[in-house]
Amino acid sequence: MQLSEYTNVWKVLLYLIISHRIKEQESAKGFFKSSDKFNAIQNAIDEYYLNAFSPEIVHALNFVEKTKFSAEVLHKYFKLLGENLKEGSFTHSKFQTNLLYIQNHFEKAIASLTLNSNYTFFIDGIDVRPDSVSYEYYIECIKGLAQATWSVNNEFFPSIKGEGRLKVVLLIRPDIFANLGLQNQNNKIKDNSILLDWRTNYSEYRNSKLFILADRLLLAQQDENSKVGDCWNHYFPYQPFIANKRESSFIQFLRYSLYRPRDIVTMLDFLKDIHVRNQKNDPSTFSHHDFDNGEFQTRYSDYLLGEIKDYLAFYFSETDYESFRKFFDFLKGKSTFGYMDFTRAYCEMMEYFEKTNINKPKFFDTADTFLQFLFDLNVICYIEGQGRNTFIRWCFRERNYANLSPKVKTGVKYEIHYGLLKALNFGKRSFGGNKNSFHAGASVNKYRFK
Repeated sequence: MQLSEYTNVWKVLLYLIISHRIKEQESAKGFFKSSDKFNAIQNAIDEYYLNAFSPEIVHALNFVEKTKFSAEVLHKYFKLLGENLKEGSFTHSKFQTNLLYIQNHFEKAIASLTLNSNYTFFIDGIDVRPDSVSYEYYIECIKGLAQATWSVNNEFFPSIKGEGRLKVVLLIRPDIFANLGLQNQNNKIKDNSILLDWRTNYSEYRNSKLFILADRLLLAQQDENSKVGDCWNHYFPYQPFIANKRESSFIQFLRYSLYRPRDIVTMLDFLKDIHVRNQKNDPSTFSHHDFDNGEFQTRYSDYLLGEIKDYLAFYFSETDYESFRKFFDFLKGKSTFGYMDFTRAYCEMMEYFEKTNINKPKFFDTADTFLQFLFDLNVICYIEGQGRNTFIRWCFRERNYANLSPKVKTGVKYEIHYGLLKALNFGKRSFGGNKNSFHAGASVNKYRFK
């Protein structure tokens, strides 16, 4: 199907799921004032799915795959409202015509309602590409979804009467959004998206949303009158000695994370699991020894690497992922390295490809291409300046509405993210007592495009 047809397919899928949800929610309230057109749509859906429709994309797809039957069922109920069409108007060869007929009648039915409640429909899982579908085909399908979402939100939904409003929101990664090819992309991202920004700094972490979220998780089964930070101070009272000074235990969590809530939650889950299993007396507090535990370090590092693997799976194959991992063997154990070290490792990687007859992945096109690739993944940061004028640059920290793809700087020093060292076989660097040991945490942004 062409891009325009993808868009129409997605519109019908969205309308089908939305109308079913509206019926469920409004009918449950007991005072839903429906319309003849909306009832006709619901009767057609019930007949088509034998009263067993499940509001999921996989089930809704069947409705647009067999447009001849779907259109005929719709016409059956709209005919009772006075609609007249010639017999045989719907045929298997008229897929696009049938689809437009279905779309038009869904829009008439939804527009005939007077809604008092707002409905926001979130679509997640876009960044999970099925193995059986190539990237090229999949991205065309997602382009159609983005176009359909933009169209229904801006051209159709605003025309619906009543106080209630409808809205479709795509949960989408910035890198995928950048590949959708939408017109006026910068304006769309600024005016029609929400940036979830969890960034903070070490001196002000106590007032950050990330710390409040972590503390609230610990507060769930405690005295509700506790102040913010009381629970964290109880469970994690230790203050590791780092760079000649004491720091809060939460800063240790920040250093290992990408400043994402799920990173903090994952660390808490791993710590709790290991702590309960190893402590016979089950003390209620954690120490820096729990954080330095080899099992914890390994499990968390594997988790971060798993996140990268999931990210790469959208674009690349399993073989490409293994080539990505192999590169770090050529850094000779250097978690902090210069540009010359990097280019040397890159050349050795190219020799490895030649010897093993492995096809070179696209992200290995040039040394600078791969350097940018590592920066995009937040596997590395680049370090500018020296002493007090040292600046640590992470991709997620530099990313903003006007700069979806921050660029790495060449000819400087680079450092691998601390949380990935174990999984990439770089050993373990200890914070405690080592005045030369430091790591700057990263931050993550995720766009919600609507």
